[in-house]
Amino acid sequence: MKKLLFLILSLALFTSCERKISEYAADKGTANFTTYISVGNSLVAGYADGALYHDGQLYSCPNLIAGQLAYAGGGAFVQPMVTSNYGVAVYPGVQPKFVLGYTADCQGIVGLGPVRSEGAMDPFANVGYAVNNFGIPGAKSFHLIAPGYAQMNPYYARFATSLTGAVVQEFSNVHPTFFTMQLGDNDVLAYALAGGSYDSITNPQLFYFAMRTVLGSLLATGAQGVMANIPDITSIPFFTTIPYNGLVLTRQSLADSVNYAMSLYQLPFHYVVGQNAFLVKDPTSPHPYFKVRQMVPGEYVLMTVPQDSLKCMGMGIINVVTHAPYPIPDQYVLTTTEVAKIKFSTDVFNAMLDTMASNRHIGLVDMNSKLKLLHSQAGIVWDGIHLNANFVTGGAFSLDGIHLTPRGNALSANFFIEAINQRFGSKIPYVDITKYKGVVFP
Repeated sequence: MKKLLFLILSLALFTSCERKISEYAADKGTANFTTYISVGNSLVAGYADGALYHDGQLYSCPNLIAGQLAYAGGGAFVQPMVTSNYGVAVYPGVQPKFVLGYTADCQGIVGLGPVRSEGAMDPFANVGYAVNNFGIPGAKSFHLIAPGYAQMNPYYARFATSLTGAVVQEFSNVHPTFFTMQLGDNDVLAYALAGGSYDSITNPQLFYFAMRTVLGSLLATGAQGVMANIPDITSIPFFTTIPYNGLVLTRQSLADSVNYAMSLYQLPFHYVVGQNAFLVKDPTSPHPYFKVRQMVPGEYVLMTVPQDSLKCMGMGIINVVTHAPYPIPDQYVLTTTEVAKIKFSTDVFNAMLDTMASNRHIGLVDMNSKLKLLHSQAGIVWDGIHLNANFVTGGAFSLDGIHLTPRGNALSANFFIEAINQRFGSKIPYVDITKYKGVVFP
């Protein structure tokens, strides 16, 4: 089986997106940054490494933006802070953040990878003060317009002023003059994280209504702002780290044994020495007993797949106990059909967001294009720092493979600042990403 190793990869020498540290005087242009608020999901909240914790919030994208807006009249930016650097126990079973550590796998091989840290998390409690960061882990677009959402999402309940009101009703209490919004990712991402099994992509009509309502609530306060569109989430490490053909047979005798077993079950799959496609469930398979097939290019294995089952139990090929075909369960795989739904919905949603931004004269951050560039072979170079979408070594993504590192958040903040400067003729200095870390090695 192919072992998931975190090796330092060679860096690309050239890139089509390079920026340098800002050296010009700040100017607000036509914008008013006096009271800045941020609206969105876990990407806004400072969630990272599989948890909401203190340092993650300090380096959240909007907090870094606020630090730069302060050069042009921006005021205090208050977040619902967690005091623990391990996480907050918003409900039973929540685990502390990931860190890089050495562990032995089922084969006894010691490797470096994400492990849960050991430390006391904050207990759940309402912070008891008004905030500027309305980043809510798990929030979809329509959640922000739902009355009583604080009773359904404890991350929101931590700072909600009302257990019965809607998130959008909170905005006017802060009297914002400027906002950034990064919302809608979870309307697609939640479905993808479930392998298309137990969640769904938001209905387009509902998405449009919800996003228009959220944006309208922000504009009704008199605030100006910019918003981001939705990136192609299949480009993030959570989906791209384990290849579809990550089943490695190291010698011919192994390939021969697997081929013989497949023939016994009358399955038409052929295996060779080297890389092979994993076996997955497929209810449309013509086989009368085993509804399985091999994965194809463009499909994804999720990082939540049980690694020891892949390495030692035969998941993805032949069960070592029963000697029967052992496909990867559907919740750990995105099929071509599911990927097509994700990409189509992302395009539809982004077309809506583009129209909303244009009609309301809102600046638009094209996060979709930015992530594609980050996912490319060249990656992105900013302030002389090379970043890409590789897991652990790429510098941008944290150890959950979904959320960003401090350095990744600094890069994202610069994308927002770029859009702010373009829309409002301001001169907000970029964040110096050399001051922020990627994944920390032991």
